[in-house]
Amino acid sequence: MVRLSVPLIAVAAWWMSGIVAASAQDRVTPTSRTEVQLSFAPLVKKAAPAVVNVFTRKTVAPRQFSLRDDPFFRRFARRESSLGSGVIVRANGTVVTNHHVIEGANEITVVLADRREFAATVLGSDAGTDLAVLKIETRGESLPFLEYRDSDDIEVGDLVLAIGNPFGVGQTVTSGIVSALARTQVGINDLNFFIQTDAAINPGNSGGALISLDGKLLGINTAIYSQSGGSVGIGFAIPSNMVANVVASLAGGGKMTRPWLGVTGQPVTPEIAQQMGLRLPVGVLVEAVYPSGPAERAGVRPGDVVRAVNGREVNDIDALKYRVATHRIGETLLMEVVRRGQAQTVNFSVEVPPEIPPRATTELSGGHPLQGTTVGNLSPALADEIGIDLSARGVVAMEVRRGSAAQRFGFRPGDILSEINGTPITDVAQLQRVVAQSPQRWRFAILRGGQKLAFQIAR
Repeated sequence: MVRLSVPLIAVAAWWMSGIVAASAQDRVTPTSRTEVQLSFAPLVKKAAPAVVNVFTRKTVAPRQFSLRDDPFFRRFARRESSLGSGVIVRANGTVVTNHHVIEGANEITVVLADRREFAATVLGSDAGTDLAVLKIETRGESLPFLEYRDSDDIEVGDLVLAIGNPFGVGQTVTSGIVSALARTQVGINDLNFFIQTDAAINPGNSGGALISLDGKLLGINTAIYSQSGGSVGIGFAIPSNMVANVVASLAGGGKMTRPWLGVTGQPVTPEIAQQMGLRLPVGVLVEAVYPSGPAERAGVRPGDVVRAVNGREVNDIDALKYRVATHRIGETLLMEVVRRGQAQTVNFSVEVPPEIPPRATTELSGGHPLQGTTVGNLSPALADEIGIDLSARGVVAMEVRRGSAAQRFGFRPGDILSEINGTPITDVAQLQRVVAQSPQRWRFAILRGGQKLAFQIAR
């Protein structure tokens, strides 16, 4: 017997009879003992065949062997295996899973619910959303798949099921409710915006399905909050609207490019709301606007408060980025903005971030602490590519060669070089001139993960 939350038992009853609730007004309380004793079995039979196991294997060479490419040393490399889950989203064998499930894998095997095994190829993978798209060769056979459910059309308290392969024990179904929507500040990926659920999710569930009671894909289970490694009832799923966008971009072998707005901002706190004369602490206070970006062309200015995109409320910069990123390039969106206490609506276009200025990729050489660092001029396009704030400017360390002076002195990929020996660094050409001076003492100021760091290095 499955015990359902009281407001939603009728939803399950209607699904069993082929009628799906369409809105919050249709949700009613149970009227009989029969409704309380309903089973999820028909729903599971429909959805479970589209949820798969994803096995990965990768070769890890021991670090102490610098000649690991030599055939003699390859025998000392070890094989690592890991397990995750995935969801078939197209009948032709297109599978979506988490990026972290397949990252670094040499071999990927997808095992269907009927125990058939297929070698899988990666069509594309995006660390920024923690999603990957795989393809298995079906030789013309149509596979069961899950349709997408509009993840904006759910409410806290709605009943959901999680299907995956926790701890490798085999396909498992757990039930729960939507605990929260629009969870940001979770720190899982670049676009922090998640559905939170108390349906049990454990290691091995990553990449599995979170489904609604109409048997559709509501999200991809990706992480849990836990101090023990097991489920404590706080799980996070990537919303299906983002999943659909990523699959559409990567399934054809394309590159995942997130749209950009060209603003930075902070949540409107109660203190900010009081200072600005706002009735409620809602929205994002715009701090800076990127020159000639979509927001500036739409008329957005520093000091504006962005309250909603296409009617969907936003309360921090992650939510704002998500609302833009779930739309396709070329679409026109409506943004609700409050300026000097007056609400207004502006139109802006969904665009790819531009590569202005050109990156001018250069590996630095010579007798200085940055030797071995590959640097580039920051542009919105490069910032998106390496996963940092799209409004960042200056020169960024794109790679740090192993064994180089830069690695020994602690420089890392993603470091933004803002100042050297008191000179602000604006572009790669200027950086090359500064490091060529070879002083006796070096003073660096860098930005790392949003934090300002300063240190000195003596020759």
